Amino acid sequence: METATEISKPEKINQFEGTEISGAQAITLSLINEGIDTVFGYPGGAIMPVYDALYDFQDTFKHYLVRHEQGAVHAAQGFARVSGKPGVCLATSGPGATNLITGIADAQIDSTPIVCITGQVFAPLLGTDAFQETDVVGISMPVTKWNYQVTDASEIPEVIAKAFYIAKSGRPGPVLIDITKDAQVSKFIYEYKKCINIRSYQPKPVIKPKEVLAAASLINEAKKPYIVFGQGVILSDAQKELLSFAEKAQIPAASTLLGLSAFPPDHPLYVGYLGMHGNYGPNIKTNECDVLIAVGMRFDDRVTGDLTRYAKQAKVIHIEIDEAEIDKNVKTDVSIHADAKDALQALTEHVKSNTHSEWLQEFRECEEIEYEKIAKKEKFPESGQIKMAEVVEQLSNITEGNAVVVTDVGQHQMVTSRYYKFKSRRSNITSGGLGTMGFALPAAIGARLGEDDREVIAIIGDGGIQMSIQELGTIFQYNIPVKIVILNNNFLGMVRQWQQLFFDKRYSSTEMTNPDFIKIAEGYSIKGKKVTERKDLRESLEAMMAHEGPYLIEVEVEKEENVFPMIPTGESVSNILLG
Repeated sequence: METATEISKPEKINQFEGTEISGAQAITLSLINEGIDTVFGYPGGAIMPVYDALYDFQDTFKHYLVRHEQGAVHAAQGFARVSGKPGVCLATSGPGATNLITGIADAQIDSTPIVCITGQVFAPLLGTDAFQETDVVGISMPVTKWNYQVTDASEIPEVIAKAFYIAKSGRPGPVLIDITKDAQVSKFIYEYKKCINIRSYQPKPVIKPKEVLAAASLINEAKKPYIVFGQGVILSDAQKELLSFAEKAQIPAASTLLGLSAFPPDHPLYVGYLGMHGNYGPNIKTNECDVLIAVGMRFDDRVTGDLTRYAKQAKVIHIEIDEAEIDKNVKTDVSIHADAKDALQALTEHVKSNTHSEWLQEFRECEEIEYEKIAKKEKFPESGQIKMAEVVEQLSNITEGNAVVVTDVGQHQMVTSRYYKFKSRRSNITSGGLGTMGFALPAAIGARLGEDDREVIAIIGDGGIQMSIQELGTIFQYNIPVKIVILNNNFLGMVRQWQQLFFDKRYSSTEMTNPDFIKIAEGYSIKGKKVTERKDLRESLEAMMAHEGPYLIEVEVEKEENVFPMIPTGESVSNILLG
């Protein structure tokens, strides 16, 4: 995150340096000093002084009024994931603050840099159960990288500077600052100094040559080396370094869910996507390689399956900036505690040029098996209802893989991960670790505002859209040109799939009676169309992408379609099901 472009301090705020201002004004000026030009939030009693201060700076940065605080934090996440800059959101005390918690937890597990500022009751009322008082610092402590409560206005500049430094440095993450109302209205002499270091906090470890040489030695001796990479590659902007490393040693490379877009999907060394619903070859070959090189990923259970049967035959090399992740789930033979970019640069110097054509061919044979058993029937069905894969395949072709695609959680998420060809940087935005339904619509808003020259498509299930459908109001109010595709099977599809496979088809509370999504969109003046016939699909998607403003398409897809491959919970990656 250190590579994000800094915005220079506007001349307008220099006049306030060394003068007496309120805490609320200090918050606003400090955000500007950090280069923030976009904020998401929802006002309320305990944060009103800040909103009053924002009124004077409408020409400096834009505040987007969302329809629910959870929408604000997900929008901030989408903004951060696309732009590489910290996302910022505001909320009042009590329910406003607690409504942020799900998004903060999501940002924590997915390493997303956001700064959340919450208002709090007057300091003398703390601990009295005052109106809309909640201990948000205590509640958020397990799911933030750092949090702090401000009760003295003079602390505000230093705390905000520290918050941004912590959020974006090292392994990025969420920070929360809770500020009492009296601190917002009190006055003090304002001065701002950016934070560049904190004693005892070393976000960027120094690479150790001994670790690099040990890893290079294993790789040079390997017959079946295999790279698995995650979002750490994107966060450290190490895409080119990963490609150079893989090409020099000719090593097959596979992505985790959050690593998608870090490697060219049509490159001869790219072998697909890992995980519970990932590709066949990348999963089973994990248990056949002799050296496993993990780059910027954390070996979560959706990738490893049964840990007792995961890559036991292989020497494991783990490149990771967060030392706590090393040896946490998978015991390593060599670890490189470093930023992915630095580690890959160093490693590339020491690995030998090589070829592993027979090993690579084994992945290609797996691809053919998967294509014949699954992909061919999903992407090119000749009859029956529309399949989710057809929609994603068409979108990928129409956009040439260059759109930012934001997904919610469920079957549509897994299908999109399998069939959309992510060819542009930072283009796969999804809730990976927490699996938060309701994420996609507000995150798409943030993603579109993060870089307004990029097309953003939100692909959402009929369940997920209804968890944050009110954010259509935000899209309407600001005319944010996101494209929304609802894949509607009138089910909570992934839960239904598990009920079918593992609970004797007892569909307990998963079938949905849905509203008319197009009429709802029209209520917000958002153009929409429902697609039920295969013959209308391509033309409708092209019309959506050609439309200048926001647009919503609902596609009625096969009601009881399952997503394969699938590694059942608790099974080994070798036991992946093809149907």
